[in-house]
Amino acid sequence: MEKHVVTSKILEQVKNEEETFWVNPRLSKTEEALNQAPYTFTDIQEVEDRFHRFAPFIQLAFPETKEREGLLESEITAIPTMKKWLSHTYQTDLPGDFYIKRDDLLPVSGTIKSRGAIYEVLKYAETLALEADLLKSTEENYEIFMSEKFQVFFSKYNLTVGTTGNLGISVGAMGRALGFQVTVHMSEEAKAWKKNYLREREVEVVEHTTNFSKAVEEGRAASKADPKSYFIDDEHSEELFLGYTVGGYRMKEQLAQEGIQVDADHPLFVYLPCGIGGSPSGITFGLKHAFGDHVHCFFAEPTKMPSMLLGLETQKFDQVNVNDFGLGSLTIADGLAVPRTSALVAKLMNHNFSGGYTLTDESFNALLTNLYQQENIFLEPAAVAGLAGPFKLLDTETGKAYLKNYELKDKLPNATHIAWGTGGSMVPDKDKHDFIAQGQDSKLKTKTTF
Repeated sequence: MEKHVVTSKILEQVKNEEETFWVNPRLSKTEEALNQAPYTFTDIQEVEDRFHRFAPFIQLAFPETKEREGLLESEITAIPTMKKWLSHTYQTDLPGDFYIKRDDLLPVSGTIKSRGAIYEVLKYAETLALEADLLKSTEENYEIFMSEKFQVFFSKYNLTVGTTGNLGISVGAMGRALGFQVTVHMSEEAKAWKKNYLREREVEVVEHTTNFSKAVEEGRAASKADPKSYFIDDEHSEELFLGYTVGGYRMKEQLAQEGIQVDADHPLFVYLPCGIGGSPSGITFGLKHAFGDHVHCFFAEPTKMPSMLLGLETQKFDQVNVNDFGLGSLTIADGLAVPRTSALVAKLMNHNFSGGYTLTDESFNALLTNLYQQENIFLEPAAVAGLAGPFKLLDTETGKAYLKNYELKDKLPNATHIAWGTGGSMVPDKDKHDFIAQGQDSKLKTKTTF
């Protein structure tokens, strides 16, 4: 018996696990969309200020950050050879330039989660220190967070999180650096190396034989029972979302420094891997503040777990589950294996995302292996999702209609496309070789529905 009545052609394709490209019919002008949001540019600035306050501590705790003076940021890398291979494979020429945003190289945890997760840990630490009068004011030098006094104080407190992997790595790395006890509840999709990494850093790992949502639920309940435990909630956290926003907003300065123009005649297209939705939504919010209507943001999900697409298309947000459509089996893109999106970010992105698309596991494998072969860049499976984006946009009827509706077709030669690479540098060599081998015989799905 069907658990959900399929009401649109695109939902039929989703139910059949076919790759599809979806355009958001509720996309609004940026000014209108941002005016409806409960957050403002002031919130982005507050995040930036807090990161800068903690920079002296971060440099001491993580020496690899000294080059950027404790700032957690990544470069963009042009991928002309991969662009050529993708153009040949899709039989579609891509005008404009194509880059990867290298969040796989972010310090501390080698993942986009270095933004949101670390921000929330830092804010909690600052709040505790101020309340206990250990930190006299936010004007102090935050190197003091490395002192034994602070470390002993934080050791009495626990940080708990539920995750498929990368969020736990980021919370674990920064939490332990500050002295916190850390507990990570990991769902069935979590890779063994991520569990091992955490255990080596004296993080308690609680393994679950259930999906992401259940792991989060159990982690939340366990944390609630301990008055000295703080739960970092991937489904509901405003601080996580806000931590990601600076990554999007900083692109304004980064692209300017690279001589990349973004305006009405030079559109920017950004393609973001999407699981629960916190990081792509936060990045999009920052990008919209930076570039307004000149940036077009698309999210990318596995065909087995398209939770954001279902939430936005049905307008049920977190009240619809991929299981309702008979979906939800394990996917190679473990970081995106989320059966239900976050209401917080889905409702916020309802008028900000331009659209989204889905990829099969075979496509993830093919993209991973060929990116490595063409550019000598390794990204973990979930992180390659953005690479197919420009070709989905150009090669589908829905994508072509989007370009026509927003008068973008003639501007494509001046466009910039950025696939957000969300992780991969910390994957052990053996796992890297296994992933690369797995994709040797994989083929991209070049015939996309819609």
